[in-house]
Amino acid sequence: MKVKDVMNKRVITCTPSDVISDVTRKLRRHNISGMPVVKRGEVVGIISESDVLGLLRTPEYSDELWLPSPLELIEVPIRELVEWTKTKKALEKIGSKPVARVMKHHVHTISPEESIEKASEMMTKHHVNRLPVVKGDKLVGIITRGDIITGLGGRI
Repeated sequence: MKVKDVMNKRVITCTPSDVISDVTRKLRRHNISGMPVVKRGEVVGIISESDVLGLLRTPEYSDELWLPSPLELIEVPIRELVEWTKTKKALEKIGSKPVARVMKHHVHTISPEESIEKASEMMTKHHVNRLPVVKGDKLVGIITRGDIITGLGGRI
């Protein structure tokens, strides 16, 4: 079975200039976990939920920075408020970042004429969940692990 037999031809994409908040809405709306980043029909990157989640890291602060509080009950809510404030600021910054600053620039792609076994091997080897399918330099589809499983379901 070939990649072209199981790939999705209606690929959800974004551009390098799209902002993260728009991309996360697209991921949610289409119930997907990643998408190719395309410029003039060519794949220039890929972005996934894990790339976005990686942005959520906020600086760690040592507990030693906290002065002992005589009112233990107040200390915990204040710490939580400080954490929430840091997280909120981080989320606001993340949403306005362009995809180009977050995406993976090195993208593993596959031809529609390759076998699904080759696609599976590439996904496993490179620890990726999806491969953009390209013909020449142009994006023509996408194949995911789920597409391969679905394709195999008809053969087994």
